[in-house]
Amino acid sequence: MVFNILTLFPETIRCFLRESIVKRAAEKGVVRFSIVDIREFSTDRHKKVDDYPFGGGTGMVLSPDPLFKALECLGDRGRTVYLSPAGALLDQPKVRELARLERMTLLCGHYEGIDQRVVDRFVDEQISIGDYVLTGGEIAAAVLVDSVTREIDETLGNNESKFEESFDSTGLLEYEQYTRPASYRGLEVPAVLLSGNHGEIERWRLKRRLVNTMKARPELFGRIELTNEMRDILEEIHNDAAKETSHESSTGN
Repeated sequence: MVFNILTLFPETIRCFLRESIVKRAAEKGVVRFSIVDIREFSTDRHKKVDDYPFGGGTGMVLSPDPLFKALECLGDRGRTVYLSPAGALLDQPKVRELARLERMTLLCGHYEGIDQRVVDRFVDEQISIGDYVLTGGEIAAAVLVDSVTREIDETLGNNESKFEESFDSTGLLEYEQYTRPASYRGLEVPAVLLSGNHGEIERWRLKRRLVNTMKARPELFGRIELTNEMRDILEEIHNDAAKETSHESSTGN
């Protein structure tokens, strides 16, 4: 996978690429990066790349000329993605789709956005990482690069690990994790994890994933295909909750 990244702040991107899994993937040749400094394509002697919006309003807009030239210099851009709050929300199915590409160009916006003519001419899709405001698209680009790189074969040492994390193929959230010591300051690891019974451990983990998803992201169940085991455990969870409610009522709590 080749990532072309157009940015006003290339060092921000370079710092991210020098760390962790993305760095190791690049060292193995799994991914390659081309960082394009948009300012290098400005014809202004002060390297100005923005201007006031037509029609008035606050803030500045990235001008079309440096962006057109920066994008045209790339040749093969693959799929061009503009990181924008107006885009579709990035989720794991989209990450898997992007991981199948051979080349992708990421356009990091800034200020109040970019001239719409750039979007109309070059952008294949717009992607958002959440319903909040960021100073620029560099953080969003880093999130997308990290999530997509993890999905590419050969990136992770244990290829199965990516299927055991939050938002894996089941669509459920992660279960709680514990490590040594088994007892710490009076806080105990759940006994089932120390039992050596792998069947019971897997069932406990699935139950905790269902519970955590119900509590934190219940809307995810709308796109989860439940197995018979999941249905049985969900019934058990509901029964446990009903018993607890009945007990609290009988004790007057």
